[in-house]
Amino acid sequence: MRKEFRDLAPAEEAHDAIASLDLGGGVERVPLREARGRVLAERVDADLDVPGFDRASVDGYALKARDTFGADEADPAVLDLAGVVHAGTEPDLVVGEGECAEISTGAVVPEGADAVVMVERTTERDGRIEVRTGVAPGDRVMFAGADVAAGERALGPGTRLTPREIGLLSALGADSVPVRARPTVGIISTGDELVRPGGALNSDAGQIYDVNSYTVATGVEEAGGEAVLYDHAGDDYDEMERLLVRAAEECDLVLSSGSTSASAVDVIYRVIEEQGELLLHGVAVKPGKPMLVGRLEGSAYVGLPGYPVSALTIFRTFVAPAVRRAAGVPEPRTATVAGRMATSERYAEGRLRLMPVGLVEGGPEEGDDPLVYPVDKGSGATTSLVEADGIVEMHPDTGYLDAGDAVDVRLFSPDVRAPTLFAVGEDDPALSRLLDGVDRPRFLALGGREGLRRLRNGVPDVAVATGTDDPGFDAVELGAWTREWGLVVPNGNPEGVEGLASLVDRDLRFVNRASASGLRTTLTDALAALAEERGTNRHDLVSAIDGFEAGVRAHESPARKVLAGRADTGLGLRATADRLDLGFVPVGTETVRAFAAPARAEKPSVRALADAIAEGSPFETLSGYDG
Repeated sequence: MRKEFRDLAPAEEAHDAIASLDLGGGVERVPLREARGRVLAERVDADLDVPGFDRASVDGYALKARDTFGADEADPAVLDLAGVVHAGTEPDLVVGEGECAEISTGAVVPEGADAVVMVERTTERDGRIEVRTGVAPGDRVMFAGADVAAGERALGPGTRLTPREIGLLSALGADSVPVRARPTVGIISTGDELVRPGGALNSDAGQIYDVNSYTVATGVEEAGGEAVLYDHAGDDYDEMERLLVRAAEECDLVLSSGSTSASAVDVIYRVIEEQGELLLHGVAVKPGKPMLVGRLEGSAYVGLPGYPVSALTIFRTFVAPAVRRAAGVPEPRTATVAGRMATSERYAEGRLRLMPVGLVEGGPEEGDDPLVYPVDKGSGATTSLVEADGIVEMHPDTGYLDAGDAVDVRLFSPDVRAPTLFAVGEDDPALSRLLDGVDRPRFLALGGREGLRRLRNGVPDVAVATGTDDPGFDAVELGAWTREWGLVVPNGNPEGVEGLASLVDRDLRFVNRASASGLRTTLTDALAALAEERGTNRHDLVSAIDGFEAGVRAHESPARKVLAGRADTGLGLRATADRLDLGFVPVGTETVRAFAAPARAEKPSVRALADAIAEGSPFETLSGYDG
């Protein structure tokens, strides 16, 4: 039976539905050594004075302050030494008139003394002590209860226990404390295609690694919950029911990801309807429309979308606040930052959009607020998890954001920091090494044309492109290098590939780069030159190459297909062929250039990249490169 989405619930209704669930919590007592990061559930009052005695705060001499009145360097007070008091021992003496006792920092001030003078202001002479300064009662003494007095409120409920609070509780003698219990959250990923990281992956069968289990579990722990990972469920109803019911019996909240949409194979909603209560199915948000909320076996249940970015976005927006409330963990203060849109963005779908965005530090001419740009590689793109720093809410009635508009970015984590350098462009192994010398860079390998387009629109700091020394707009060239390109072949070149003519004239299985790649453009230009030599047109030559129109994204991908025996030859670099121990048929060289936006050319991170290009060490260690 196919389940149809009918009336999508507004986001506020989804928040209310989750708030109505019992996510556990309560109170538990934990050993003090395990209490860091926990939230105090009850007030803690002091049962004793801290310190519990009058304590010397310096090394010196305990004495009666009145015996030092008027003393100075020229006319010191001279006192008899009555004895010595060490820290951790009970004094066995009383300080009388005209007497003093040598005392260590932290030791009990003996009876009769009301002040301590520092040893630096004294001199021992002939068994007596000369005091060269006057002191007042209480000087250099921490009196009993000065830190915390018995009966005093020490810490209140809701206090998050950091090393500072642990220290205070230790001083009070607490060996355990009452804290808010962490809600236990069972996590189940669904789908026959999933394999747990570390397992054997069969890409030919469409298998992918399970991203959501670990991603959501980390989010649960960051919000104050305790994550419990279960085996992933396939798309079989009985197995899905077994795992969900087991998790519901053992946990306060069950989170599943995947199998929540309205398609015929997504059956998880039927398990909830038949074994529990489905409160909500479908929310008017993008991404995340097929979210589920319900109850199962007395446990709370939320179904997240299957795509990693969608799952994390919905978790952060709707579930994490509820987990924090149950755990007593406050919303992080730094979870939201103000920024400005680096580019315009249109939206007209009539539902709340939770737009994944990236941040980048602006240049000195652009102010202090970070620039914000949309990150949209599609819901299924796992790399968006690290390319996106947070989300911007676009309400249904907000159809357009203009470049420069102020926006609030809700960060995926309070630990997120904007990259110091944001670059877009041509995938290149030397560039990867150059970026290692820059603090917190972010690079998107979208191809040179896209890099230049985005640089022209003011989004990245740097664009990396091939085949041009003039981007067609105002930009600052940071440096350039050349790389040798050609045809990657199996070791030993068993097919005897000799160059581009072999691609055209022979029946070879060829793997090209994607159309956005500058290397593919270089190949196309070379084929055009070959066509001119032969008195024909480029289209005829391209049509004769088996596999030319298709293409793969990364610079190593064609070589890896050759290595796996799935192709006779592929477009690539000498450096890649050497690294994978493959053969290489050279065709030519091309120049790679890095361009910076003029307003950001003097950013420290941009200058660091320019310096790394000028220094050129990656070009010396990669075959086929020249700086």
